[in-house]
Amino acid sequence: MNLTDKTCIVTGAASGIGLGIAKRFAAAGAKVAIADLNLQAAQAAADSLNAARPGCAMAVAMDVTSEEQVEAGVDTVVARWGAVDVLVSNAGIQIVNPVQDFAYADWKRMLAIHLDGAFLTSKAVLPHMYKQGSGAVILMGSVHSKLASPLKSAYVTAKHGLMGLARAIAKEGGQHGVRANVICPGFVRTPLVDKQIPEQAKELGISEEDVVKKVMLGQTVDGEFTSIEDVAEVALLFASFPSNALTGQSLVVSHGWFME
Repeated sequence: MNLTDKTCIVTGAASGIGLGIAKRFAAAGAKVAIADLNLQAAQAAADSLNAARPGCAMAVAMDVTSEEQVEAGVDTVVARWGAVDVLVSNAGIQIVNPVQDFAYADWKRMLAIHLDGAFLTSKAVLPHMYKQGSGAVILMGSVHSKLASPLKSAYVTAKHGLMGLARAIAKEGGQHGVRANVICPGFVRTPLVDKQIPEQAKELGISEEDVVKKVMLGQTVDGEFTSIEDVAEVALLFASFPSNALTGQSLVVSHGWFME
């Protein structure tokens, strides 16, 4: 699988899963736009990729909840590289609380970043993909696109919603050669997950060790976290697949936590 000379935009790519995907795409020959709320961090990430392969990466400031910033960021990429072949909508946050204690402002923020962000970035790249007659939209779902967990009402709702959005894009985009799929990782040891461990321990009244062993990894086949590299390989598969045969689908990467 390779992405030689393909132009890819990865949101939330200054760190974590997004950066891992950007690195994998660059290694496969792609040009990668590191789109992130933190431009300084995005530039540092782009510099690290360019050090290994000069000219393969650029940084783009992007708040995925802002239609203006999303459109401006996509226009910047197209102006520089002439196309958008792959979008990975990865930007996301996590807030945990029981439903009765979940602040409405936090609910709206969660849905805005995960759902509005996926919608706005997809909306911005699709005209370019349709014009060239090809493209891949990849949305970052979760095992929580398939099932629910306590304390994560907004996250679960948003991740379920991404499944519907991807399927709608797949139905509309097929005639234009555009695919849309969802990656559904299990727990990946990133700062986003690390932040949840003490929060869930407090809310559930258990130790942090039990949060990891019983809540996060208790249903896996081997008690292991999913790795960033695991997720990046699935992203590469979806990005480089050669036909519309693989569209409107989801792939769970969770060490067997969820099986279908």
